[in-house]
Formats: sequence, C-alpha cells, structure tokens
Amino acid sequence: MPPTCFASLSCFSPRRILLQSRLGVMAKESVSAPTSSPAASPAAPNIFFRLRYSPFLTQMVVIRRCNLSCGYCSEYDKSSDPVPVHVLEDRLRKLKELGTFGISLTGGEPTMHPDLARLIRTCRQLRFYRTSMITNGFLLRPELIETLNQAGLQRMQLSIDGVRPNETTQKVLNNLKKRLQWLRDHARFEVVISAVIGACPPEEASEVISFVRQLGFGARVLLVHDSQGQLKLSSEDLKAFENIVDKLPRRWPEFSGYRKELVRGRPAPFKCRAGSRYLYVDEYGRVNWCSQTRSVWSKSLLDYTLNDLREQFYNYKSCNETCTLNCSRSASLFDNWRRQPAPAGS
Repeated sequence: MPPTCFASLSCFSPRRILLQSRLGVMAKESVSAPTSSPAASPAAPNIFFRLRYSPFLTQMVVIRRCNLSCGYCSEYDKSSDPVPVHVLEDRLRKLKELGTFGISLTGGEPTMHPDLARLIRTCRQLRFYRTSMITNGFLLRPELIETLNQAGLQRMQLSIDGVRPNETTQKVLNNLKKRLQWLRDHARFEVVISAVIGACPPEEASEVISFVRQLGFGARVLLVHDSQGQLKLSSEDLKAFENIVDKLPRRWPEFSGYRKELVRGRPAPFKCRAGSRYLYVDEYGRVNWCSQTRSVWSKSLLDYTLNDLREQFYNYKSCNETCTLNCSRSASLFDNWRRQPAPAGS
C-alpha cells in the first residue's frame, strides 16, 4: 500500500476545513451521499475544541493483508483476516466522538475487505467531512468502481512507483493503465495519483505524471521512505525529484517546502501534532502517531479521550526533523504557530 499512505492530505486542506466549519457547512459537500437514513451521530466535542485539537485526518486500517509484496513496504502481510465490519464501525463512531473531520480507509489493501462499500456508507452516514481510501488499484474493475460510487466515496488515492515492473515493485504504469482508464470512465469521486521516486529508475516518474495528467487526475510526486519514515534516495532520485516538483502546481499543505530541505540532506523540523491532528489507527484498534512509529507509542482508540488529543497536540516527537510522512506534516502545518515545548536539553 504505501507510499501513498504518507500523502493522504493531498488537496485536503486544514485551512479549508476550518473556514467551512465557521460557515456551518460541514458534511454538506455536493458529492452525493447514500440515500439511506443516516446512522445516529455520536456527540462530538464542541466546535471550539474541534478547531483546536480534533483530527483533521484519521487513517484507519481495515485489513493488513495485501495482494502485492512491494520491496520497500513494511505495512502489509499475506495472511491477516479482514477486521470485522462491526468492529470497524465501532471505531468509526469513536472517531466521530473525537471530532474527526476526515477519514481514510487503508491497509494492506482495503479493496480486499468484503464490506468496504458498507464501511464507506457508514462513514458518509456519520457525516465525516471527507471519506477517502488508499488502494494499489490492482483489484479495481468497473463493477467495483460503480459500487464505490453508490456507497458515496469522495476520494481515491493511488501511488505508482514507475513505468515497468522490477524486483522491488509491480505497482507500475504498465500494469495499471487499464485500471486508470476505468477510473477515468466510471469514477464519480476524485482520483489523486502519486508518482513515486525511489523504487524505479527516477526518469519514469515524469512519464507517470504526464500520463495521469492526460487522464485529468490530480498528480503529485512522493519519495520512498524507510521503515522509520526517513528518506531513502540516491543522488539521481533527488535530482529527478527536484526537476519534477518544480513543474507541478503547489498546494497549500505543501507550501513549507520541507521535501527540498530533506533531499538536500538538511533537517526540516516541524511541530508534529500526530496523535491529535492526525491519527493512525491500526488493525488492532490502537491509535499510533503514524504508520512508522507503531513500536514507539500507541493507545487503544476506544479508550482515547479528548484529553489525549490535547496532550498529544503538545507532545514533542523527536523524529520530526527528518520525517517524510506528508500526512503528519500536512495535518500539523496549520498549527505551526502554536506552542509545543521541546524536551529540556534538546
């Protein structure tokens, strides 16, 4: 599944969310929602708390199993059962109680979950501001795309590692062109495609970007990271990244330019608000700072409180200076002006 997982705030602007919150138009987007009656919405924190501490984005693992075995990925297995749908729905209701704005269903490979459409409908009924999913795209068919349309999916994100398959990845343009064309022809939700630098010859990323833009999809460029979320690129990869990124339109969540600092070997510190503005909920129902820190810190989602959101908002994360995970950085960017005390002696 990754590296799309560290880009899930693409076009998902905290600034836009907060502005629309003040106008009272939350959960009223023009994208059609399921016609069934909404489930009872749990009581959420008041709007002032939400604006200060609630998650802009939660990524929730619905299945750890994946149909692929990408050489750089540490977020899948080949044997796990899907998380039961009623368990996931309990987690979604809890996330709503915490005031979560946007939800992204991830894995593993979420299209392997037999109740994916039901989960999307539940997200829409709970009135999350944005319901999205991350997929490698290999299992997409016109019938599944139409099912996702009917369920009310609002955004799909895919990452493409290059043009031709190699020993590291099969997630390449030559294997996905037909699926992308099906998305163009059938999808009524937004599609965002990320070209990845680091798993294939770097010049292939330009070809990926060109193809997906011709199809009318949003296009981005991402960097492969290691299992700790740190940069893992050659000098040729870095040069290709700089050449491509200068040609793409800049989006507000990326204005910080942190990637250019990292690719030049310089730190790019930020006040990471993971555990508050961004949550990663694993298949066991535990909140983690992100997918790469599952062994560092976690807490059961069902025991998570508003006080935990506030505490983690101010909690200093020592991995911040060289972090490449855009989901954490984008969700934290809006609050960069707010305090976050560093540990003594740091």
